[in-house]
Amino acid sequence: MTARVLMVQGCTSDAGKSALVTALCRWAYRRGLRVAPFKPQNMALNSAVTADGGEIGRAQAVQAQASGLEPRVDFNPVLLKPNSDTGAQVIVHGHAVANMDARHYHHYKRIAFDAVMASHARLIAAYDAVIVEGAGSPAEINLRDRDIANMGYAEAVDCPVILIADIDRGGVFAHLVGTLALLSESERARVAGLVINRFRGDLGLLQPGLDWLQRETGKPVLGVLPYLQGLHLEAEDALPREYAPKPEAVLRVAVPALPRISNHTDIDALRAHPQVDLRMVAPGQALPPCEVIILPGSKSTRADLAWLRAQGWDAGIARHLRYGGKLIGICGGLQMLGRAVHDPLGIEGEPGSSEGLGWLDLETTLAPHKQLHRAQGRLTFADAPVAGYEIHCGISQGPALALPFARLDDGRSDGARSADGQVIGSYLHGLFDDAQALLALLRWAGLHDATTVDVHALREAAIDRLADAVERHLDISMLERLLGMTTCVP
Repeated sequence: MTARVLMVQGCTSDAGKSALVTALCRWAYRRGLRVAPFKPQNMALNSAVTADGGEIGRAQAVQAQASGLEPRVDFNPVLLKPNSDTGAQVIVHGHAVANMDARHYHHYKRIAFDAVMASHARLIAAYDAVIVEGAGSPAEINLRDRDIANMGYAEAVDCPVILIADIDRGGVFAHLVGTLALLSESERARVAGLVINRFRGDLGLLQPGLDWLQRETGKPVLGVLPYLQGLHLEAEDALPREYAPKPEAVLRVAVPALPRISNHTDIDALRAHPQVDLRMVAPGQALPPCEVIILPGSKSTRADLAWLRAQGWDAGIARHLRYGGKLIGICGGLQMLGRAVHDPLGIEGEPGSSEGLGWLDLETTLAPHKQLHRAQGRLTFADAPVAGYEIHCGISQGPALALPFARLDDGRSDGARSADGQVIGSYLHGLFDDAQALLALLRWAGLHDATTVDVHALREAAIDRLADAVERHLDISMLERLLGMTTCVP
């Protein structure tokens, strides 16, 4: 017996596909199904290292957690990590195969689709249900040829589709009706129902619109999901859209929003901490007064370093350190803190070298083989464990590494610290997620009475909150039919 497959597609990017798939995975898991998430093709710079040693989209790692599973490469067989406006690194079954521009990748899709179908076959053989997330919108008609991310996949495996739209951005009825109008007859037929996401207000006032929508499209509205304020769930790619007031905040943290920022989910623990006021610094803005600046990861380190200088942020960082502020570099941010970044083979762009910011005595050379590791160890400046994952092509060398950020359990050292203790750098993504490591880093930053924040517990609570919303606001009997759950006992 093979798994039932149900796909969620969105009218737009950031319509709520990732959140709904996460919610459905947890809901099905709580109902006793062996459920797995799946995203055939993902374009994102937030990624995770899997249990089987590969790289997938960060959202699929969260969906695996919702399903009670360790993340695996089959959950996201094709990952595109943009390194320019027209090109991306193509990752298949967890490992980079090439950098391609959009036209080259369009021709490569036939090969990529074979990888998608191989993962699909393994998942439907191993699980009761597979909840699939589309990418972007199925109505992007310029991308319909050789589509592997939306209806191309759904047609190939003959699965039903839920179409979700975000009412918070406006035009929700136009999004839904227009998307359906741009589908082929067979694609339209497999849309089993519509979901409206992020609604706030009186549902009674929306009801006439829902009635019209069902008459106009002939598709049932499966439900209206509310806007969930303060939901601590890792974003697939978009930067945080809201900042909740924090009356207890005493530590100010600034993070430059680099053009190719990657794994900005690293700072989610700080965003969630009640005593930390974290701000993303947008282009054209000066670095604000703060106690800590964090240079995040980057998919194009040299290009983002040049962009940072063009914003005048290098001078802002120097001024920040001169007045006693602290500075953290993570992955690409660590590389920027060194004396130079070399890319002789053109791994991330045109071959060449760039002068670093010079705050750590090390140099980095980009190499073809990407380092993919899960890691754990202990901080060198505090009695605390640290855990995370490495995703980088850079090999760093230099005297600064003699004073590492952490010593890892596998015998390696990670990162570096400046002799005066003001600057630290690490290759570990997720370094704030361990509660003890977070407390130690906040104390290093000057917050000595920091409260404890359990990021894993926050993520679990957010996943359960999403699943509860599905239970309360969607047509459960329809979901049960779509997943063959009519005989399941809650």
